[in-house]
Order: sequence, then C-alpha cells, then structure tokens
Amino acid sequence: MKSQRREFIKTLSAVSLTAFLPNILEANFSKKQKLGIALVGLGYYSKDLLAPALQFTQFAELKGIVTGSPEKIPVWKEKYNLEDKNIYNYQNFDEIAKNPDIDIVYVVLPPSMHREYVERAAKAGKHVFCEKPMAPTVADCKAMIAACEKAKVKLAIGYRCQHDPNVKVFRKITKDHKFGKVLDVISRAGYRENRTNHWKQIKAMGGGVMGDMGVYAIQGARMAVGLEPIAVTAKASTTRPDIYKEVEETVEYTLEFPNNVKAHCLSTFGENVNNLDINYEKGWVKISPQQAYNGIKGEVSDGSKINIPIKNQQAIQIDDDCKAILHGTKLMATGAEGLKDIKIVEAIYKSAANNGKRVLI
Repeated sequence: MKSQRREFIKTLSAVSLTAFLPNILEANFSKKQKLGIALVGLGYYSKDLLAPALQFTQFAELKGIVTGSPEKIPVWKEKYNLEDKNIYNYQNFDEIAKNPDIDIVYVVLPPSMHREYVERAAKAGKHVFCEKPMAPTVADCKAMIAACEKAKVKLAIGYRCQHDPNVKVFRKITKDHKFGKVLDVISRAGYRENRTNHWKQIKAMGGGVMGDMGVYAIQGARMAVGLEPIAVTAKASTTRPDIYKEVEETVEYTLEFPNNVKAHCLSTFGENVNNLDINYEKGWVKISPQQAYNGIKGEVSDGSKINIPIKNQQAIQIDDDCKAILHGTKLMATGAEGLKDIKIVEAIYKSAANNGKRVLI
C-alpha cells in the first residue's frame, strides 16, 4: 500500500511539473532584458542595416548569425564579438534549437527561401522575424503561419515603415476622418535596378518587381485608405528585356477599395519614384518619400508638416516587436499582414497575365 502511495505521489509530481513547466519557462524568459537575435543571411540588408540597427536597440541584441559564406564569419565575429557556438550554416541550422542565447531568428534571404527557414526556425522553438515580401505565394504564407502557430512562436514581418512615427501620422489622419473620407490615392515605389544576375531578376528565387518593391506601393495604398482592396486591374511591362528576361520590371495597377475608392499604384525597377498622395473630401496629404530607411516626410493641406526625426528605423521596428514578445502584447505586423499583401500580389499577376482583366481579391 505504501509502495503504491509513493508511486502515485511520484506520478502526481511529474504531472504537476509538466503542467507548470510552460509557466516556469515563460517566467524565466520574461526576466530577459534583451532578446538574442540570429540573422539568417548576411547580405546587404543584414550587413549594412539590421546589424548596425541592433547596436541601438533596447530590447534586442545580435547574438548569432547563419551564413553559407564561411569567409564572412571572421569579419562578423570580430565586429560584433560573436561566440563560435552562436554561428551556424544552412546545414546545421536546426541545432539552434539547443541554444538558449538565441530567442529570435531573423530571416533575411531571397523570398523563395523564406518559407523553409521560417518553418525550420519555428520547429526549433524560436520566434521568427521575416523580411518582406513574406513569400512568393499565398500557399507559402499560410504554411509559415501554420508552422509558427503549431510551435507556439511569434511571427513578425519586417514592415519597418509601419513602425515609423511619420507613417503613423497619416494613418491617424485617415482613421480619425480629419478631412473626411478618402477619395483616391496615388502610391508609387521604385528605383533603377541595374543588376543583371541578382535574385530580383530570377523568377525561381521570388524575383520580379512585385517580389520586392511591390509591397511598398501596396502597403502605402492600404495604410492610406485604411481598408482592404476588393479587386485589381494590372499591366506588367519591361523596357530592358535583356535584364528582365523572366520577370517583370514594372507593374502599373489600380486597387479598388470599398466605397468606390481607388488607389493608382506603380511598382518599378525602371525609375526612381517614391511618393504617396492621399486625397480626402476636405483636404489632402502628400508623403515623399513614402518609403525610406530614414527621412519619411510629408505635407498636409492644413499647412502642417509631417517630419518627425528618428535615429534608426530598423531599431524602432525590432524594439517594437521584441517588446511585444517580452510583454505578451500584439505584434504590429504579423504573418497575417504579410499574407494580405501576397493575396494582392497574386491577384495582380493574374490580372496582368489576362490583359488587365479585373480580378477579385
């Protein structure tokens, strides 16, 4: 009888520990002052923007890297004082699951690789930040969201402009109906991309302007109107078929929103354009540049200016997302936000492939 009682108590203790283990782990996690981030992919955006930004963050720190280029490792180790145990390649990446120094994996790879590394990071039990656009297809986006939900980790998409205080100003003007309803919008984003063998020119890697600059113009329109588009008409073109052999260089498209509101958009690798014009019933807002790493600014019809100085846009984005994880609050741009844009991108491609036929979103 005593033996049975001892076994029952052992079993009860084990069950109780298992029941409370997530709370214990969460309590330990919440004591962290800064979350450790590992950057996956050490190209321009990681090297010149995210890594420097992580030197200004209050709630995050660069703790690790994942790279397929061994020659880059000594430079990163020395510059950011990284430990050998926090350095991974694409083959041993999954071992990151055992590393308590890494809380977040930041995926900074060509779009075609986003799904794989988001899913692997989630399986490893790490929160995930993923650069935009989220993925080449709606199916990829849904799989990424499902993987993170299954693993009970957070998924944030790197829509840095949403975190910029200047963008928040015009979004509030729309939300508060300061000048009445939105009538129409012009949203343009692009630059002259002259590289010839980059992932942006390769279809299989998620290339084409809609796989890069496209989401900026879409985001500008969606934030300006404050609603979701219901249909689109689109036309794709290229002036340099020798460079843009298998993907589009430029897409002109019109997004239709409820209440007969339209946004006339341009996404291009052919010219430098960067503006957002919002016309309301009783006024207007003009933002130029509408997407930039710093210096987003604008004018308002009442004579006021939108020009809030910031130190580092990426640092604001990372800190906002890390605070949400630490405090258990809602992320600003989740996987669901990324999915919305890719649904629109797929509709744009469908319309362009059918001579500008109107396509429902």
